Amino acid sequence: MLARTGGAIAALLGLSLLFYGGRLALAGGSPFYVLMALGLLASGIQLLRRRQNGLWIYALTLAASFVWTLFEVGFDKWQWIPRGALIAFLGVLLALPFVVNGLIDRPEKTWRPSAKSGPFALRATLAVIIVLGVVSWFVDPIVIKGDLEQVAEAGDPDVDPSGVAYPADDWVAYGGTNLGQRYSSLSDINTSNVADLEVAWEHHTGDLRVAAEDSGEYTFEATPLKVNGLLYFCTPHNIVQALDPETGELVWSFDPQMQRDPQYQHQMCRGVGYSDVTATQAPTDNDPDRSAAIEAAVAECPRRVVATSVDNRLFVMNADTGALCETFGEDGFVDLTDKQPNLQRTALMQTAAPLVAGNLVILGGSIADNYYNDNPSGVVRAYDVRTGELVWKFDSGNPYGDTAPLAEGEFYEPNSAVAWAQFSADESLGLVYVPFGNMSPDQVGLRRDEIDEMMNDSLVALDIKTGEMKWHFQTTHHDLWDRDNPSQPVLMNLPHDGEDVPALLLPTKIGNIFVLDRRTGEPIMPVTEVPVSTETNIPGEQLSPTQPVSALNFTAAPLTEADMWGTTPFDQIQCRLAYREARYDGNPWTPPEVGTAGSLVFPGNIGVFNWGSVAVDPVNHWMIATPQWISHHYKLFEREGDDLNASVFNSDAPAGESNPGNENLGGRYAVQIKKLFSALQVPCNAPPWGSRVGVDLTNGETAWKWRNGSVKGQKFLGVKFPFALEMGMLAHGGSLTTAGGLAFLGATLDDAIRAFDMKTGETLWKMPLPAGGQATPMTYRGEDGAQYIVIAAGGHGTLGTTMGDSVIAYKLPN
Repeated sequence: MLARTGGAIAALLGLSLLFYGGRLALAGGSPFYVLMALGLLASGIQLLRRRQNGLWIYALTLAASFVWTLFEVGFDKWQWIPRGALIAFLGVLLALPFVVNGLIDRPEKTWRPSAKSGPFALRATLAVIIVLGVVSWFVDPIVIKGDLEQVAEAGDPDVDPSGVAYPADDWVAYGGTNLGQRYSSLSDINTSNVADLEVAWEHHTGDLRVAAEDSGEYTFEATPLKVNGLLYFCTPHNIVQALDPETGELVWSFDPQMQRDPQYQHQMCRGVGYSDVTATQAPTDNDPDRSAAIEAAVAECPRRVVATSVDNRLFVMNADTGALCETFGEDGFVDLTDKQPNLQRTALMQTAAPLVAGNLVILGGSIADNYYNDNPSGVVRAYDVRTGELVWKFDSGNPYGDTAPLAEGEFYEPNSAVAWAQFSADESLGLVYVPFGNMSPDQVGLRRDEIDEMMNDSLVALDIKTGEMKWHFQTTHHDLWDRDNPSQPVLMNLPHDGEDVPALLLPTKIGNIFVLDRRTGEPIMPVTEVPVSTETNIPGEQLSPTQPVSALNFTAAPLTEADMWGTTPFDQIQCRLAYREARYDGNPWTPPEVGTAGSLVFPGNIGVFNWGSVAVDPVNHWMIATPQWISHHYKLFEREGDDLNASVFNSDAPAGESNPGNENLGGRYAVQIKKLFSALQVPCNAPPWGSRVGVDLTNGETAWKWRNGSVKGQKFLGVKFPFALEMGMLAHGGSLTTAGGLAFLGATLDDAIRAFDMKTGETLWKMPLPAGGQATPMTYRGEDGAQYIVIAAGGHGTLGTTMGDSVIAYKLPN
């Protein structure tokens, strides 16, 4: 009976694979699943007849499948799963004695196999596969083991060549300093004792998502500041809180009463700014009214926390008390929608931490991608941090225009490229570095003019005092893929041609890390223009014939059908079919098209790098990065008729909800962007989906590479996976590096924080988090003399990590 049951299962499996494998073969894909199906079907028929040669056939099918697997993917054990796990599991069941005993012509009970011994053949095949499977756990083609060369010695300077002190006791800006290095010179916690780290305190903000009022992408991504004896951060509702750094006790809290709306594309606050204006002198421009205003502002709030809200307000609080500085702007607030054109519901947002440089607070903005065809301006503005007075503006839609504030009744340039990521600044050079993104709609470039083509996806260096553009560098030409520059530029000095050069690292979604001379924008590491396809079915679309590629890059190799993944043969075949049916040019610049098949875009709009940027050790010239790779499916839908505000998707959902797509109201084309996932909701491209790497920036070589993060907690068929298998996951957040030789990361999707050795990349400490740590850790020294590591753990609504409201600090035992 059991033999027949096993045979029925094998036959049904064979019939199903014959159907799906046949579809794949007819689409031009691998024919092997047809051969596998025929073997399973023949084996099942014989087992239904209770003939032991059914086991022989099964053994041959299993052996052939394993050889084919090795041919396609080598010893990558995670890619063995869809090709062989299911049939190997069934093979184990068929080889059990109580199944074999149900066969009519079973062999004699002896240790010597007869010539017709199907059970022996199957068991031997399974034994070989098991042995090789054990070997595969010690062989990983993805991993690179090596050491970064350490050049730092005791007594090395604690000040960057630009004159900025490396963070130690304090953490004074989003990236540690305005250089954006995410590095601390503290070394109390180091490779020899990090395993002893324990929770020092945990604070709950009390700010949690309300489903009916808040965005689906509700995320707690804040990096706290430690300065003025307090720890400052903001919550997703832009509530600013100050904590005691040694105990985590709440000292003060200020709620700006953000206007809630579930249509916001992003709802988060990544950080706040800080300014001590006590040393500020009154201006000597013979303007007594302005002098009096500045004096009153300084007297009211000598030390101030600077923040923005998703609903487009800039506000300042007294850093000691949390009281709103009412002499700033109008009653404490500056309206960032002032003089903005095309203001529609939730079209404009603030997401990055404001950059404070001297007496200026400089900020950009974010627009809702593909909600509307006509959008507000991407203007960058600098305000006096004391009074809220607008000092200058830079508009990418008019980059050579006057940077003085607009006159009453004038408006900023509509639809200009926005800069939503974090800014950096080198005050010794007098420059602020602004990473611009693409203009909406992201996937259609029909109405872009010459200025747009120059400024979209450009890094721009602006004069801090005037806002005048000094140089620009473009990272993607004629962007049709949402390849915004998402990362904070990292400023550090690097050796180049025998000199110590002020350099800039710019990570991008494509995987490039452009290394530029930050004085001029000229590449330090070579940049090559590579030819790409210019074919498209969008009338009038003019694609760029080349795209820039940096010598330092983590752009994945082109996908092949063999790279398609799944947890079973069936969802892998589905992914292989999707690969065959969609347009894919074998590079990251496959253009989106109108049509049901769409385009396969790899990497997609999440990017290889995103807002987490990279971290560096500026003394040793090391870079620690967490590249990630997820394929996406892009589809364009052309509106019929003359009503460009007519719904394409016929959905009553708000414009901001991405299911089933983004309408791009007022434009000819709506867009649908989805991760290329199988029916079982696993990525179609094979793991790793994320890794961590250590790079020697003196030569651009990757010294080590590891899979980064486990699949623990990921949902499979609605159930959270319980095992911490290190397959390599997305890491949406940033890293922290320290002089203790450590890097800290909590951004992976398995709700954990890790510390790893920067020299080798090996994990030295790991601790579970109560919620997703999609944020960037920071560190400081407390008044008690201890070094603390702090991370916000509140989860990510879109990525599906555990939601919460924790800020957690770790330190060594007393």
